[in-house]
Amino acid sequence: MFPLSKYTLLRLVLLTAMLVFAMADGRAQTTKVSGKIVDAISREPLPFVNVIFKGTNIGATSDVEGNFSMATEQKVDSIVISYVGYNKVTRVVKKGVAQTVNIGLSQGVDLVTVEVRPGENPAWRILRKIIANKDHNDREKLDYYEYEVYNKVEFDLNNISENFKDSKLMKPFSFIFDNIDSSNAKEKPYLPLFMTEALSDYYYRKNPQTHNEVIKASKVAGVQNASVSQFMGDMYQNVDIYENQILVLGKNFISPISDNALLFYKFYLIDSMTIDGHKCYQLQFKPKRKQELTFSGNLWAADTSFAIKQIEMSIAEDANINFINATNIVQTYTQVEDSTWMMQKERLVIDFNPFPIDNKKKPMMGVYGRKTASYSNFKINRPRPQKQYSLTENLVVDDDAFKKPESYWKEHRLDSLSRNEKEIYHMVDTLQTLPIYHTWVDVLQIFVSGYKVKGNFEYGPYYNILSYNEIEGTRLRFGGRTSNQFSKWYELSGYAAYGVRDEKFKYSLGFRAFISKKPRSMVGLYYKNDNEILGQSQNGFTTDNILASVFRIAPLRNLTNVKETYSFIDREWFTGFNTKLSFYNRQMMPLADFHYEYQKTSSETAYLDHITTSEIRLLARLAYNEKYVQGEFTRVALGVTKYPVIQAQYTLGVKNLFGGNYNYQKLTVNWDHRVRVAPIGYFDYVLEYGKIWGAVPYPLMEIHGGNETYIYDLYAYNAMNYYEFVSDEYASATFSHHFDGFFLNRIPLMRKLKWREVIGGKALIGKVSDKNRQLLNFPDHLSDLHTGPYFETSAGIENIFKVLRIDGVWRLSYLDNPRAIPFVIKASLQFNF
Repeated sequence: MFPLSKYTLLRLVLLTAMLVFAMADGRAQTTKVSGKIVDAISREPLPFVNVIFKGTNIGATSDVEGNFSMATEQKVDSIVISYVGYNKVTRVVKKGVAQTVNIGLSQGVDLVTVEVRPGENPAWRILRKIIANKDHNDREKLDYYEYEVYNKVEFDLNNISENFKDSKLMKPFSFIFDNIDSSNAKEKPYLPLFMTEALSDYYYRKNPQTHNEVIKASKVAGVQNASVSQFMGDMYQNVDIYENQILVLGKNFISPISDNALLFYKFYLIDSMTIDGHKCYQLQFKPKRKQELTFSGNLWAADTSFAIKQIEMSIAEDANINFINATNIVQTYTQVEDSTWMMQKERLVIDFNPFPIDNKKKPMMGVYGRKTASYSNFKINRPRPQKQYSLTENLVVDDDAFKKPESYWKEHRLDSLSRNEKEIYHMVDTLQTLPIYHTWVDVLQIFVSGYKVKGNFEYGPYYNILSYNEIEGTRLRFGGRTSNQFSKWYELSGYAAYGVRDEKFKYSLGFRAFISKKPRSMVGLYYKNDNEILGQSQNGFTTDNILASVFRIAPLRNLTNVKETYSFIDREWFTGFNTKLSFYNRQMMPLADFHYEYQKTSSETAYLDHITTSEIRLLARLAYNEKYVQGEFTRVALGVTKYPVIQAQYTLGVKNLFGGNYNYQKLTVNWDHRVRVAPIGYFDYVLEYGKIWGAVPYPLMEIHGGNETYIYDLYAYNAMNYYEFVSDEYASATFSHHFDGFFLNRIPLMRKLKWREVIGGKALIGKVSDKNRQLLNFPDHLSDLHTGPYFETSAGIENIFKVLRIDGVWRLSYLDNPRAIPFVIKASLQFNF
């Protein structure tokens, strides 16, 4: 040990102190940057954006919500943010401190296509491996899986102008504009209006295949309806990237990893990076052609397995779809148990706007729809008791789903709520206390349902109040039904009508009630004394609809007075299958110049005042996997099942039962199917067969539904007149193909119109047996199909002004019949995306 002088010791102390301060100073030089990256206009979070410290290879990628965080001890002074399709941004940062930097990226950069020769596009090789491994990576390959899913759906009003906020109509609602999210002058301000949350358990079994979802908690701002919760569940709102065709908004889009993706997309290899420990390839994809139902975006595929790790895509800007400014889909996947890739997070954002710009070329008010789903608690190939996997009830809402307290949501909610989202519940509750709010709701209710709600009663429908026909002249009608406020278990309804010309009253009274709601079982009893068109299609306007009066081709004279008693019991055995047992007693009496005439002898003609029938009917309907939105008493099918809808009805006519005049049996079988054939639209076809056993007069046979209005009827023969053809045995076929603009999109001058082509055809063959022909003499204008089938065909354009469809209909047979029209133009309104 050598002795140290005091000077040497002082130098060592100073040197040690300098080293300590230097080390401390080094530790203090860590630069940490975190923040959120959004679209500068829509303010939507941008996922998978690359952020790096300038001059280094240190960086991060934003998550599905646009958040990022990174740090370095190197000397840096700025960060670089880059994202395909957006302008690159460089931001100055402070050295050696933790800071938050939020960035709004603006669109404006397109990739330049680079042709590499020789050899193929390297992105194609990766894509082919993704496609080759789809079956292995798709979770549907598993025997069993389950997970917990949290769905959050929000609707926001956007493009809110100052004129709208200051208008007299909105004065009572001025307080809600305090909730407008507008933290940046560049952003597109929006007002949160509605939100729903649902927490579910989802179960899958491969053989036999079942998908079952149990919604165990649901919370809806202002609404407590099981159907809304079902619709927002994971089963109704699910985008499966591994399917060749992806159904979005009722339209079939080509998946960017479909088996034939190279026919519809251009692909570019952008980068490779490590995400959550997985080396991934980033591919950008763009549509090959304009206005096809395709996407543009980016995907990240894991090396070796070639499973999709992340994907971000938007509906192509010029896609032939209505009322949508933009749609963005973001999905992230995680590897579970080292073998299976499961979706971890999904975000779907749709910018709805019926009219994108006004006459001053300014953006008009629209609506954001946002869905966020988070998945957790994955269990792979762990079967549960078989009762958990129902082939029938695939979607169930627990009885206490709406009763969960806020403490439950705080504990189980997989995503926290923003300040604005929390305000939505309070705002909607406040709105419902305002009288003017109920006025607006009433106006919307009248427009959608035709009824005006007032306390315990609903008055309407308004479109039946005034009408006209040749028999009654001007017809006035007043009616309604009890409201949900009166009861959600039973409903009373009725109406009274008066014809100015015939000076007669008509009326109806009815009652229906639930026996149970789980399963759905209902009974009903109705009586009416009114005039109707025999054989009118199920889709036709009622005789007293004001539109039928205005758009009728010929005056309506062939009406029949019907006194009808009708009772039924309807039960849904499982979702998509129901049976209905009903009893009808009908007394039919011809009006005006029509008579029920028969040959009493070879030289003497006699007349029947009326015909009475008593029928027992059994109807069975199967619509497997059908999805619908349900009200308290009625529900509307969404038409998204890929399976045919099969319907069969057996009718037994009983003589002398409540005055019935005839014994007979009747069977009708109907097959209705929609086949989606992207990219060339979809094909609808309907097949029907009917037969009657026993002797019946022509009013009890199948009077085929004609259409004497200028409004196109999907279920009628649009070039056929009322009471033109009748059969006691028949078969019919109807088809239509909607091309969704497949041809017109390729014509430059037509492309911007976004018109869509539709073609169709209908065929009918039938006969009347000799015994039935002799019971009553056919009127002069009525006949059977004695010379062969009836044919008509049509071609038209739909999506004119987004809502109008115009068809030209050609009648191809029986052109020599009185009043036969070889060609007619008909129109209809339809609201489709």
